[in-house]
Amino acid sequence: MKNRVPMHDNWITPSWLYAELDAEFNFNFDPCPYSEGEPLFDGLKVDWGSSSYVNPPYSRKLKEGFIKKGLEEAKKGKLVVLLLPVSTSTKIFHEVILPNATEIRFFKGRVRFEGYNGQGSFSYQ
Repeated sequence: MKNRVPMHDNWITPSWLYAELDAEFNFNFDPCPYSEGEPLFDGLKVDWGSSSYVNPPYSRKLKEGFIKKGLEEAKKGKLVVLLLPVSTSTKIFHEVILPNATEIRFFKGRVRFEGYNGQGSFSYQ
């Protein structure tokens, strides 16, 4: 049996994936940039850029907060790209994401995020 790495909210988008999306959407803001400690700022309380990339924290409450904030920013005419785990059976998917998304893309296989695990070692999730 594998040892499980303690869960936390901070995981880095793989550089190849960010580069591919950035080439297409030309991002100028990240409301929840990776941080090893305390967040750099509260992305839920600031105005976002005209083209924002969002890899929200994994905890349900924060993830849902960034989804709802992303919708608010999109309604202001801004482009918002969210990288989210597939959860098509959830209430937020059916009540917020599906009726409002202009596009949904699914990846084949699992995206391997980068970050520091609970033991302070760099690892992949």
